[in-house]
Amino acid sequence: MMKILVVDDERDVCDFVSNFFGLRGFQVFCALNGEDALQISKTQDPLIVLQDIRMPGIDGVETLRRMKEARPNNRVIMVTCVEDIERVEDAKKYGADGYITKPLVLNDLVKAVNDAVTKLKPNVTKE
Repeated sequence: MMKILVVDDERDVCDFVSNFFGLRGFQVFCALNGEDALQISKTQDPLIVLQDIRMPGIDGVETLRRMKEARPNNRVIMVTCVEDIERVEDAKKYGADGYITKPLVLNDLVKAVNDAVTKLKPNVTKE
């Protein structure tokens, strides 16, 4: 089963994305901060990460940097407000695969995850 990690300090965003992809056959983990995201990444090894940029503590870009150091093959999609687009450029330097903006639009979310799954193939398939 394909694993997705959702990292966002807003519980409702985590719950929404978790429910959406859970109903579509993914195993979804949620983290409300960067520290928890790094721990879950170590123990669960999700292949796709949807990660907010703005979070208390370790921000999304630093979390991404650390996550990619440990697991360079993970596909990380940054989630951001429009005003943080310049931070997305920083994230791309550390290996972000793309970004989507808040408020989340389902079509954008699905496309971003499908693109990430495509990049994982042929080595990994969704079971």
